[in-house]
Amino acid sequence: MNEQELILGLRRGDESAFRYLVDTYRDRVFNTALGIVQNAEDAEDVAQEVFIQVYRSISSFKGESKLSTWLYRIATTRSLDLLRSKKSKKRFGFLQRLFGDGNEPVMEIPDFNHPGVALDRKENAAKLFKAISRLPENQKIAFTLHKLEDLSYQEVSEIMKTSLPAVESLMHRAKQNLRKMLEKEID
Repeated sequence: MNEQELILGLRRGDESAFRYLVDTYRDRVFNTALGIVQNAEDAEDVAQEVFIQVYRSISSFKGESKLSTWLYRIATTRSLDLLRSKKSKKRFGFLQRLFGDGNEPVMEIPDFNHPGVALDRKENAAKLFKAISRLPENQKIAFTLHKLEDLSYQEVSEIMKTSLPAVESLMHRAKQNLRKMLEKEID
């Protein structure tokens, strides 16, 4: 099924078209969300929300970009919405859960293997994900989409609705920041 046939099928409410969409893009949407929210359960929730949103709003898809670009954009937006929501909740009363008696963080990055990360040991992956989570929002998105999802700078610029030079700059700064953070980890 080509993209136009898929879009037409989705607009008609064709169940097989929706099943094809989910089967084709499920892993990519999940991996994108996981790269941003860094929690498998949250990433699964985000992926479900993405496909529900696509089902509900396919009629508003203008076709100015590829369907996959639109899906990545929705996944990124939903992931960021979830992170913002969690940050907001943290500010309003969840600090006790996060910090123990000694004011040291209690929560750790969970052990998981992200398919886009090709590191030999889980420890290094956990350190990398911890560093990625501390990047500024736009750098985190650009880095996740390019390095973990293997999208081109052009595709990242379309998803983020920004220019190619802006993505290049975001990637450069993300790499610099990650290098600094990981060097501190080693020292």
